[in-house]
Amino acid sequence: MEMQVHKMLEQTSAPLDHDLEDLDFQVVRYKPEGLDALCRNTKFSRKELQIMYRGFKQECPLGIVNEETFKDIYSQFFPQGDATAYAHYVFNTFDQDKNGTISFEEFVTGLSVLSRGSLQEKLQWAFMLYDVNGDGIISKEEMLDIVTAIYDMMGQFTEPYIDEGTAKEHVEKVFKKMDINKDGYISVDEFMETCRGDSSILKGLAGFDTLIQIPMHYPDTLPSKYA
Repeated sequence: MEMQVHKMLEQTSAPLDHDLEDLDFQVVRYKPEGLDALCRNTKFSRKELQIMYRGFKQECPLGIVNEETFKDIYSQFFPQGDATAYAHYVFNTFDQDKNGTISFEEFVTGLSVLSRGSLQEKLQWAFMLYDVNGDGIISKEEMLDIVTAIYDMMGQFTEPYIDEGTAKEHVEKVFKKMDINKDGYISVDEFMETCRGDSSILKGLAGFDTLIQIPMHYPDTLPSKYA
């Protein structure tokens, strides 16, 4: 992510102060102290935020990204598969207020966690991804939905090739290991404890790395339609 930010800094030549004023342009109506608040609440510098905001608003003048745009971004990275379902789940995790759009504030807050957050912060974000209905626990069905979506996205390049039956077996194995108290659900504490104690579990989640990589490349590698 550091390299991506430096690349963005090098590519821009417009004055940065102008974008500070533009932070009040978004539909969410950032107040003048909005940039300072984002500096406090994320791991990005003021200059980095200004650069990212410029890229974000270039083709999104209202300061928001809808789900269809987000799905298009993922499809550019995974043309060999169907990224629709996985992009939907990631979008919902970024969309903290559940209003159907991702604001610049929501985007950089999530991106800060994924690119520069601690392991615990990243795991917390991953837990929210797998907790599809937001009830604070992960069911076996929810885990299967996410894992299946990841395999669908990876398409024919998944190695070894995973069919529906294999995906279920994989989820059964991982879920059994994470469900410490055997109540049929995975709590956030169980999720954290298992992942911290066994690095292979992260690989078993089949997509933790993918989860991090794609948002990190947005916005400086957006399809030309959106960048």
